[in-house]
Amino acid sequence: MSSSRRRFLHFAAGAAALPAASRVARAQAYPSRPITMIVPYPPGGPTDTLGRIFAERMRATLGQPVIVENVGGAAGTIGVARVVRAAPDGYTINFSNVASHVFSAIVYKLQYDMLNDLEPAALLTISPLWLVASHDVPAQNLRELITWLKGNADKATWGIVGPGSPAHLCGVYFQSHTGTHFQFVPYRGAGPTMQDLVAGQIDLSCLEASATRPNVVGGKIKALALLAQRRWPAAPDVPTIDEAGVPGLYLPFWHGLWAPKGTPANVMTKLNGAMVEALADPAVREHLTELGVEIPPREQQTPEGLRAFHRAEIEKWRPIIDAANIKPE
Repeated sequence: MSSSRRRFLHFAAGAAALPAASRVARAQAYPSRPITMIVPYPPGGPTDTLGRIFAERMRATLGQPVIVENVGGAAGTIGVARVVRAAPDGYTINFSNVASHVFSAIVYKLQYDMLNDLEPAALLTISPLWLVASHDVPAQNLRELITWLKGNADKATWGIVGPGSPAHLCGVYFQSHTGTHFQFVPYRGAGPTMQDLVAGQIDLSCLEASATRPNVVGGKIKALALLAQRRWPAAPDVPTIDEAGVPGLYLPFWHGLWAPKGTPANVMTKLNGAMVEALADPAVREHLTELGVEIPPREQQTPEGLRAFHRAEIEKWRPIIDAANIKPE
């Protein structure tokens, strides 16, 4: 082989390797520009509130701004789809919850696979839901509520964040176990649901306790029961759903962080590290405690921990949702 041909082949091989090498270099330099965190709900709800807490803390670890972008609609699936289609480079990430990543994944016919088309980074928070009522509702406890609903069949309204949302599942379970009937009113997010509940435009809902506690403490709405087996330290006077008379209605509300499938492993490691640092930060922990949010065990704060937890949640809820025959509207 001539020396000129050898030089040509050497040059060609080097040129072919440049794209791969540049991708590696970019991954190693991550992040070198601002990151977009997609929250798939409108501003003002619990996921938006928590997302902004973590986004602000991530800046200190990663050295770049993390900008929250609210992309609501279709029970969170529109925003999640944006992340699935995004470049797998770590600059578009998804902060979301059990509603979009479990319930909507079962109810909606999606163009993506929730478990296989996203890379999990970390399980971040777990908190209870509770059954809340407008102050226009005369009931002061769950038994009085059931009596009132039976006397006003199909007149009461129950706010939900789309079909298959936690509030919807809560309402379906409640109706089937109490013999009551009411109208479901769909919203694009928990924030608008809460606004109408405070204003008396709807009567009832099941909402995330930590985000709605200020309105309960402030006397703007009433909390009738906690959807958990044990009372919540942040509101110890609110009875559990078992104590209130509708046993078995438990709905933990959890949040996690994901990136598009194919995001480089070292980028996922940096994202996970930023989340673990945030959860260990005393100021963040204090803020989460004030909100009434629990931090999951350290072993669940890993990508593998979130993947296993996520899969188990889908396996748990799929037969329940299928049995209830919940469909998109």
